[in-house]
Amino acid sequence: MSTLLSIFVTVITLGTIAGCFALLWWCLKDKMGVEEGQPMGHAFDGIEEINNPLPKWWTYLFIIMIVFGLIYLASYPGLGNWKGLLGWQSSNQDVRSLAESKAATASAQEQGLAVQYDREHAKADELFGAKFRELTYTADGKTYKAIEEIAKDPEALKVGQRLFLQNCAQCHGSDARGGKGFPNLTDGEWQWGGKPDQIKTTIMNGRHAVMAAWGETLGKDGVKEVAAYVLSLSGRTVDPVLARKGQTRFAICAACHGPEGKGGEAFGAPDLTNTTWLYGGSRQTVEETITHGRQGVMPAWKDVLGEDKVHLLASYVYSLSHQN
Repeated sequence: MSTLLSIFVTVITLGTIAGCFALLWWCLKDKMGVEEGQPMGHAFDGIEEINNPLPKWWTYLFIIMIVFGLIYLASYPGLGNWKGLLGWQSSNQDVRSLAESKAATASAQEQGLAVQYDREHAKADELFGAKFRELTYTADGKTYKAIEEIAKDPEALKVGQRLFLQNCAQCHGSDARGGKGFPNLTDGEWQWGGKPDQIKTTIMNGRHAVMAAWGETLGKDGVKEVAAYVLSLSGRTVDPVLARKGQTRFAICAACHGPEGKGGEAFGAPDLTNTTWLYGGSRQTVEETITHGRQGVMPAWKDVLGEDKVHLLASYVYSLSHQN
């Protein structure tokens, strides 16, 4: 407890006890100008008011409680930072130490789990590592097989599929068809490129796509105009007047999406001329994207899976859009 809070608690507690004592003292004083036991001169419905003192039992009980309160506060902790004459310590006086103890216990448990994980990981690598290397390396054991070649190996694809379901399906779905904000990996549309080495680089190092927010720059009307033009690029029916105005404003978008809106792999900018919409293609959703921007993050898996597994996983992902 801080010093200021301790002073506050002390003043309030002792002040309350002092106030109770003052109230009792005031009530024991005869201020009526009439001797105790004598009529006060008031009568109603045959009942006459008498100047009677406080009942003795009530007065004694009040005094006992005040004295008990003072003795209790002096003996036990609780009055600010006062630890009490008996030196007792309440269960909440050492919260910091308790928290530190719990943190230390949790840390030890985490370290134990980490050690156990490392052991299990090493054991699994020992059991299955040779199989992964057999599927991903050429006969010399030093060079990776081409991803296109592995993508034609049914056994390798089964292992790659298991890796996908364990690590990628949470976002891209078990069928790899994605969802809102998560790309469909089966349609051949690739923001960062769909060549084998590009897919592997994406899985290894991750990606961070940033769509800037243009709401303040364009204004409400400008957003509607640009949205109309963007929708028109994929053949949607829009207001031609808005689309023409939006085409003029589209210059700020062309830096990433290109002057024709066909996107750019260097920035992960999607092609706006097709019917694939990562966050939805309704007019309202497109306006929302232009107004507030988007943040897309693909995590890096190189430290989680290792390059051998990533190479196999990339081959499986490549195969999804190259079934023939």
